[in-house]
Formats: sequence, C-alpha cells, structure tokens
Amino acid sequence: MTDQAVDTDGARLSHDPAEESGFLGRTRELKELRADIERAGLDTLSGRKAPRARVLLIAGRPGSGRTALAEELAAQVADDYPGGVLRARLSEPDGTRVPVGRLARDLLTELDRTAPPGADEDDLTEALRAALAERRALLLLDAVADAEQVDALLPDTPDCLAVAVAGGPLTGIADVRPCTLGGLDTKSAVELLSRHTGSVRITVDPRAAEQLVELCQAQPAALTLAGGWLAARPQAAVADLAKHLHAENEEGSALARVFRLVYGSLPGTAARMLRLLSLAPAGLVDPHTASALAGCSVNGARGTLDDFVALGLLRAVGSPLPEYEVPGCLHGMLRRLARKHDRPAELQLARARMLERTVRLLQSCRAVTETDSPQAREKLLATPRDLRFPHPRAAADWLRARRPALLAAARLAVADGELDTLARRLMSQLVRAMVAHFGTQAAAPDLYGVHRLVLDVAERRELPREKAAALLNLADLDARTGRTAEALVRYRAALDAGREADDPYATGRAMESVGGAHLELADYDRAADWFGRALAQRLARDERADAARVYGRIATAHTYAGRYGEAVRAWRAAVAGHRKGGDVAAHARALSELARVQEYAGRPEESLRTCQEAVDWARRAEDDRLQAALHLRLADTLDRLGDPTAAGLERSAAQRMLREDPADACEIRSASSED
Repeated sequence: MTDQAVDTDGARLSHDPAEESGFLGRTRELKELRADIERAGLDTLSGRKAPRARVLLIAGRPGSGRTALAEELAAQVADDYPGGVLRARLSEPDGTRVPVGRLARDLLTELDRTAPPGADEDDLTEALRAALAERRALLLLDAVADAEQVDALLPDTPDCLAVAVAGGPLTGIADVRPCTLGGLDTKSAVELLSRHTGSVRITVDPRAAEQLVELCQAQPAALTLAGGWLAARPQAAVADLAKHLHAENEEGSALARVFRLVYGSLPGTAARMLRLLSLAPAGLVDPHTASALAGCSVNGARGTLDDFVALGLLRAVGSPLPEYEVPGCLHGMLRRLARKHDRPAELQLARARMLERTVRLLQSCRAVTETDSPQAREKLLATPRDLRFPHPRAAADWLRARRPALLAAARLAVADGELDTLARRLMSQLVRAMVAHFGTQAAAPDLYGVHRLVLDVAERRELPREKAAALLNLADLDARTGRTAEALVRYRAALDAGREADDPYATGRAMESVGGAHLELADYDRAADWFGRALAQRLARDERADAARVYGRIATAHTYAGRYGEAVRAWRAAVAGHRKGGDVAAHARALSELARVQEYAGRPEESLRTCQEAVDWARRAEDDRLQAALHLRLADTLDRLGDPTAAGLERSAAQRMLREDPADACEIRSASSED
C-alpha cells in the first residue's frame, strides 16, 4: 500500500467504545459533587460573600477515571454555566508543570480575548480574571501539579466554578471540596468489560468476570486494557485473562500488571512504536509522528495506531485529523520501557527523525500558499506525495489542529540541547508557516514564544547573528503592542549583537528601530540622531532605496519637533532618492509629505506646487487613494489662498474618485480635516 497525502478531510477514527456509549458508574460521587456545588461555603456560613470561585477537587491515581468523572460532571451542569466550560491541562504528559502564563493565555484564547504578546504571568492572570468577572463559567483544570497553579487561575467571582483534577490534596486553597476516587462499583466495572468483549463471554462466566474486575482493582484504565486484550482474542475466555494476570508478577499497580500483559503480547515492531510514542510532543500523535519515530510508512503507522486504540493503549482525539493521545497514566511506563529497551543513541535518532519530518511538513504547509511562483510550484511537486497538502485550506487546518504539538516540539527540541540545528530549522519553518496562514498579528503570541526559544538557542550556542535576529523580532512584537520601552531595550541589545556578528543588516535595522522607538516615545532629538546613524550606514553601503526611506523618517522626527526647515530638506532628499531609485509610489508619497510640511512652515504657494506635482506622480503610480487625498489637500490650500472656484474643482475631482468607495471617502476627509 502506498503512503497517502496529508489529508485533513479523512474519516474520523472511532473512539474508545466506552466513550461512544456514555459514562459508567460513579453515581454516588456525582451526587456528592453536585451537592457540593450548592452547599454553603465557609464564607457564606460566617455571613460573608464568597470572594472567589468555588473549587471542587477530584483526586485519584492515574487510571482511576478522574478526568472522565470531571468531564461527566461538567456535561451535567454545563447548562448552569452559560459562560461556557473552559478546559486546561496543567501538566505535560511527563509530569512537567505547565507555566501559569501559558495556561492563562490559552484560556483567554478560548474566551476570544487577546493579550499582548510577551505579557508577563501577572498581566495574563489579571486579564483572565477580568474576562471572567462578569461570566458564569466552569473551569475544568486537569492534571493539576500544585495548588499555586489553581490559585493563580481562579476567577474572582463566586458565580464561577473550578473543577480540579489532581493526584492528591490541594493544600493552601480555602474551602476545597475533595472527592477521592477508588475503583468502580462491580456492576459498572463488569459493564465496562462487556463493552469490549460483548455480553456472551461475561454471561457464560460471571464469576470469572468479577474475578477479573477484582484483579484490575476495578480501575477504569486497567479494565479498558483488559477489555482490549480480550477483544483482540475472540476465542479467549474471561477466565483465561484472569489466569494470565494471576501468573503475572504482582509487582506494581493493577494497571501496571495489565499493561505488562498487553504490551508483552504485541509484535516486536508494534511494541517498539508504542515505546517511542513517549517521545511525542505533548503526548499528541499523528500518523506522521509515529511513522517518523518508528521509521515506517505513514499508512503502516496509521494502521498500528488504530490497533493501539482498539487495545486501549491510545485515545483517538476529536479532530479533523487522524490524531491520537497517549493516556497520561501510561506515559511514564512507556518512557521507562523506552529507556530500558532502546539505546540513548536510538532514542535521539528517533527524535531527530520526528523533528526532520515536522520541518518538512511545515515547509510543505507554507509552500502550498506560494503557488503563484513557478519555482514554488516546482518545489512543491518535488515534495513526496505523503508530505503534500491538497490545498491551502487543508494546510491551514492541519497547522491549526497540530499547533499544540508543534509548539511543544519546538520547546522540547530546545530543551534537549543536542538537536539545536534541527530546533532552529523547525522554529524557522514554524514561524513562516504561521505567518503565511494566519498573519503576523493573529499569530503574534505564538511567534513571541518561538522567538524567545530562538534567542535561548542563539545565546547557548553563542550565535550573535541569530541572537540579533531574535531580539529584533521580539522587539518588533513589543513595539506593535505598545510595549515601546521594552522594545527599545531589545533593539539596543540587537544592535550590540549585530555589531558583534559584524552584520550590517542587523546593525542598520537595529539603529533605525531604536530611532523609531524614540520617535514613539516623543523623544524627537534622539530619534533624529539614531535615524541619522542608520542613514550614514545606508549611504556608506550605497543602499539608495533604504537611504531614501530613512531620510523620510528623519523628516518625520523633525516635523514632530517643529523643525520644519530641516524637515523640508530631509523630505527633498527622500524625494530625490526615490526618483533616482525609480520607485514611483514612494516618490509620490514623499512629495505628498513634503507638501504637508511646507504648509506647516507657512509656505502655501510652494505647498501648492509640490502637491500638484505629487498628484501627477500618484496618477503614474495608480494610487487613487493618494490622488483623492491630495486633491482634498489642494482644495484646502486654495481656499486659504483665496481661490474658492479652483478649490471646488479639486473637491469635485476627489469626490469622483471616491464615489465608488464611501468608506475611503469618509476616512480621507477625516484625515484632511486633521491636517
């Protein structure tokens, strides 16, 4: 069978049978949890209004069904929380604590609220509390690492409810309502088994079924694995599995014992793939990830992943993609098996294959948006079919669905420290793909995190050129979101790194950006000085187009400072530079700005002549918007010069040009009145 192209429109994989048929058992626990929601808290009993959201704690060992119980509770009470159910996982699959800032930003995204890229943890949590202040929402916080995480995310309103899922108590949070899970009741546990095995094998030997439940300690994860083992062996009796488990070494939990049996029954290649899935970023796997890790075909990997789902070793994720999740209760066991059976060099090679595959997918994801270029089309056709996307929408869907795994892959690659070359390529392609599909503004929060990772690698490897680029990118994002002081600090650091690397592009760009930051801070003298330094470098390198643009920025600084004579000279230099460079549109805009400054300087006749020249160049540039704005400015100038007839003609010309676009007309009239 040949490998298939990347497809986001394929059939959705079947889920765990237990998930398809509904929730089982836990009737008493659900009743107590719902009663706890209504029960008066300590503050209410003492006559005070509760200051924050109530916290319900569902505690239990991994595999006890604690997350499933939390989801069932959320489903049952969702109608009471019209503000929505917000979900966050507070630990990575390997147990690593997720930073609170990242959690708060993800929750804000769920609420369709934005926060500035680079905002610190306190700002993000404050923004989250503000977003939830007037909502009645339910927060489902899974895999809680510690009480501090919950406390930082907790809304400051008693109308909200937080359901925390953890392994133990949350010491330090007042009035927490705990619900500690053991095993399922026997009836529900047997029903869970029968969903995998069918009712016949349970009916013919109910005692063996109850014995198996006891051996699994009625833990849902262990029962799911046991059911998967039986489902794969239609001829096996329930008693056969019970005998196997009796013969197992009793070391470890019931889940560990059943897992060892299921794992031991796998073919060698499948067992190896399963072990390597512990390397999957964020515990999220797709056929390409599994294929790269195991070194097999994409179709072969997908078939094996489907087999793992049937055995209860993986969960299918609700996604437009074929995507799977490694259960958190199995992740640690898989990681230990990988360390035991695979040499460190083999594990590192598997990671490298996975990252290389991700890089190539990101390249293809971006390339599908560039089909206007013959070179890009040729490059895309040379890409192996299984790495190609059928159209840009499919690529965007893939990028959106795989975003958590892609960002996690970048973080893990940088943390590894031994795959920095691959990490740098991955981050470069991730940035380009996100910008191509979502735009810089929409992707800014993710881009900020990626550029920080690039900076980490550049500093660790002592790469001043890449350090300068990362600092410039971070500073640009700061500047776009109004964090001008922070941007200025980073631009200065980028300048130092650019000088260290002897990189004229980075140095010139940093000097100009430092000037721009001073301009934004209304420090016009420093702005003009830094623009002057950037200009000197551009002129020394004979970069005429850039020099003409910098002349315009110098002129802007002088204009804001009220130094109109110097501004006029700088704009004249910009006009000359654009004329020599053949940039008709830039030439027209520079003439327009020169006319404006001449007007400010009290030289209306000169402004009139310059403005008329600018109209001619705007016509050559086919810039109707600029032409209309210039006609309105000419009308205002002619009015001041006492020629209302000519002014009327200019306004009529502007109105004719803008008749087809009233929005533009309104905007241009507003700008003209401000002049």
